Amino acid sequence: MVYENKILIGNADGEDIFIFPKMANRHGMICGATGTGKTTTLKVLAESFSDMGVPVFLADLKGDLSGMSEVGSPQGFIQERIDSLGLMEKGFQFKSFPSDYWDVYGEKGMNLRTTVSEMGPLLLSSILGLNDTQTDVLTVIFKIADDEGLLLIDIKDLKSMITYVGEKSKEYSPVYGNLAAQSLAAIQRALVALEADGADAFFGEPALDIRDWIRTDSNGKGMIQILDCQKLILHPATYSIFLLWLMSELFENLPEVGDTEKPKMVFFFDEAHMLFDTASKVLKDKIEQVVKLIRSKGVGIYFITQNPKDIPDGVLAQLGNKIEHALRAYTPAEQKGARAAASAFRVNPEFDTYTVLQELGTGEALISVLDEAGVPTIVKRAKILPPQSFKDPISDSLRESKMKNSLLYSRYSDYVDRDSAYEFLQRRSVELAEAAEAAAAEAAAAKEQAIADKAAAKEAERLAKEKAKKEAAKGKAVKSAAKSVASTTAGTIGREIGKSMGSAGGKFGKTLGGNVGSALGRGIIGTLFKL
Repeated sequence: MVYENKILIGNADGEDIFIFPKMANRHGMICGATGTGKTTTLKVLAESFSDMGVPVFLADLKGDLSGMSEVGSPQGFIQERIDSLGLMEKGFQFKSFPSDYWDVYGEKGMNLRTTVSEMGPLLLSSILGLNDTQTDVLTVIFKIADDEGLLLIDIKDLKSMITYVGEKSKEYSPVYGNLAAQSLAAIQRALVALEADGADAFFGEPALDIRDWIRTDSNGKGMIQILDCQKLILHPATYSIFLLWLMSELFENLPEVGDTEKPKMVFFFDEAHMLFDTASKVLKDKIEQVVKLIRSKGVGIYFITQNPKDIPDGVLAQLGNKIEHALRAYTPAEQKGARAAASAFRVNPEFDTYTVLQELGTGEALISVLDEAGVPTIVKRAKILPPQSFKDPISDSLRESKMKNSLLYSRYSDYVDRDSAYEFLQRRSVELAEAAEAAAAEAAAAKEQAIADKAAAKEAERLAKEKAKKEAAKGKAVKSAAKSVASTTAGTIGREIGKSMGSAGGKFGKTLGGNVGSALGRGIIGTLFKL
């Protein structure tokens, strides 16, 4: 709760423990074994930030943060804790907090999405675990898509783009550099693995505008954005994508503000060990870099996990506000971890930190925060305040009702599948297939026509030869007939001439003259026909 313009989180033997608002963006952690009260502590901090007008994001891994939108009640230990800490005299009251509900899968909240383009090649390469060469190739793919006006919105867009670039690699390589088939295949495999992990649900439109989260309600309370992660946490890679993308979005879009009186926004990431356990070294380095730099944007990040050793040393060193619930140390390895956790606190001479760390009861914690000068306070054993909102999850029907009443519901509720790279390349593929089919059909028709023309020409040639043959035969017959007629006529004429010539010479002369005349006539006619 907010008391004296500070965040009251607990009480140590009558001494109130506060987090100073201007030190809240120095990040923090809430650690402890299961059932020790981490979730209650998280809610107390989130409620306080909201009351101060600071927007809050919560990753809800167990589904028990949804009750923050409902007024709390004095159930069980809550009233006892209120009385023991004298909270009513300090203004404690049960209340609700303005909340929006989100879900990557759209089942228990508004869909939370971003686009492949907004994710960018470098961040996506870190998530996919690509090497330097493969990262360069992925960057080229994004560049080609940008140069050709192809939108990369979801996973299917990027997969289609990789296939397209691979098919035209010989054409692109002189302009963009070598696009090795092995690198393209490696990227494609990594995308398939990411898709199998459920990450395809995270990419699409409408994409989240992070500015929609940095707002207050009509009463000036910071809006609390609750992301249901019960299903998401089963896909650690997708959870990693979300965390890194969200921090990167804030870092890239928010202006530098330096030190402020209170944070511009605070993020709580529950079960942080599930994030870091599956993250590659490149991804861990990226998270560490963002955590170091995002403070100057006025953003505070709080990791919730079971043991500080779950958080990489580089990130752990950036967490100035530490709340440590009980750790159970039975095995040598657990005892070593507990000693390491205890040694991270500034020593309190009144007790042994390692011993107390294992003796803490539910709702108790060891706390060390940054004072007004930014110096860690000595560790103190404190009782944590109870939450002001409803401590249990709300029903699905109530959650849905509140979700639909959100000012953001109309903007993010419906999925939009714009015409992007996948659709364009699909159409192009169909058009090329149709053009190839038309060209093949045209070539087949031309071939058939050529065959038909050749057959027609051959038939015409055959008919011409046959006609010529018939004409020749007909002419020969006519010539033969004419010759026969002429020969007969000539013989007759010759015989008549011979008869006339030999009439005076008697019978022998007559016969001889006819034969001579006939031969003479046939000879003359034959000569004429030869000519």
